[in-house]
Amino acid sequence: MSELSNLTPAPGAVKKRKRVGRGESSGWGKTAGVGHKGQKARAGKGKPRPGFEGGQMPLARRLPKRGFTPRNRIEYAIVNVRELSQFEAGTVVDLEFLRGHGLVKKGRDRLKVLADGDIAAGLTVRAHKFSKAAVDKITAAGGSVELLEG
Repeated sequence: MSELSNLTPAPGAVKKRKRVGRGESSGWGKTAGVGHKGQKARAGKGKPRPGFEGGQMPLARRLPKRGFTPRNRIEYAIVNVRELSQFEAGTVVDLEFLRGHGLVKKGRDRLKVLADGDIAAGLTVRAHKFSKAAVDKITAAGGSVELLEG
């Protein structure tokens, strides 16, 4: 009967670790499986830092630096009028509504509506930006456009 004081793993569940460097007859003696000399045979320093190419000029330094990424860049979620045409007339379409229907990815905090495609239903569309043609198409279908601040 097993009790907390004498629990052991099931037979074969625990494998003994390989003991290297314990004589030639063990099969893992002398160089202990790391070969002769060289960087990978050294104790503790067997692996260089990420990006190190053995003294060759690393790729990150060979390529030119280009461009500039502003830290306060505003990412717009882009939606076309064609994608709005699937909703019923009278629906209020905004960023949260589109996110709930899987048309907008996470991380985008502003919405821009473009005019690709056609729309028949009159929707109320709330967005931060509209193209001129998108406004024309939405209003022509009997819908309304609300420009959000920010």
